[in-house]
Formats: sequence, structure tokens, C-alpha cells
Amino acid sequence: MEHLVSKATIQIQKPATEVFQAIVDPSKMCNYFIGKSTGQLIEDTTVTWEFPEFEGEVLIEVAKVVPGELVSFHWEGAKGKKLLVKISLRELEDKSTVVRVTEGEMEADKAGIEWYGGNTEGWSNFLACLKAYLEYDINLRKGAFEFRKGEM
Repeated sequence: MEHLVSKATIQIQKPATEVFQAIVDPSKMCNYFIGKSTGQLIEDTTVTWEFPEFEGEVLIEVAKVVPGELVSFHWEGAKGKKLLVKISLRELEDKSTVVRVTEGEMEADKAGIEWYGGNTEGWSNFLACLKAYLEYDINLRKGAFEFRKGEM
């Protein structure tokens, strides 16, 4: 059976070191993605994230961190499934950075297809919010998901 992998990519007009810091530093992530974190994303550590529009905590098991290049972690990306997320950075000659997120894998069944749609949408939103924060100091996420309170 085929496996599904969620993918999203965007180019941000900032150097990879700045983009990387916005991903690993919870004081920066709270400006565009999460509401709260128990710590920085450091290799072989575990932190919890809270999202302002959802109840509960999300456990993040940091797998690999390469400064300016990669952040990967495991989380419950689908109900009862621990999935690997990889956020890779590639700085271009103009000092902009291509950010690519992959998450997976899930079976290509009904549950997998629903997960694929939702998580691809979610990671695309993450990237748009990251870009808006780094380039324009705007928090696109603020108030964007109030309608989903209590869903998680």
C-alpha cells in the first residue's frame, strides 16, 4: 500500500540563521505558531507545546537539530500515531531561505487521506505565519483559529 507524506515549502526573505532561530526559540515561536512551550528545540530533548486555540499540551520529542539547516521531531501528528516532522532550511545566494516541511508517513486509506489534507494545510499555514512574522512582524495566527477552540 502507498504511504502519504505531508509536504509544504516556502521561500522567506531572511537568512537561514534567522529562520532557524525563529523555529527553535519558543519566545519567537509564540509570535506566530504556539502559545507556550516548555523549552527550546534542542536535539534529544522533549518539550511540550500549547496552542492558544486548542486545549491540552502537545509532546515534542526533538530528534535532530543542525543549526541553520534542520530541525526534526516526533509528535502525535495523527490520533495515536507518532510521526516524524522534518523542517529543512536551504539558504540561497540572495540570503533568502527555502523552508521545507515534511511529515509522515500514513497509510493511503480514509484516515490517512484526511490526515494528509489537514496536516498539509496546517504546515502551509505554519510557513505562511513564519514568513509574515519574519518579514513583516505580523502574527497571522492571532485570532485565526478561534472557531476551532475545544476541537483538540
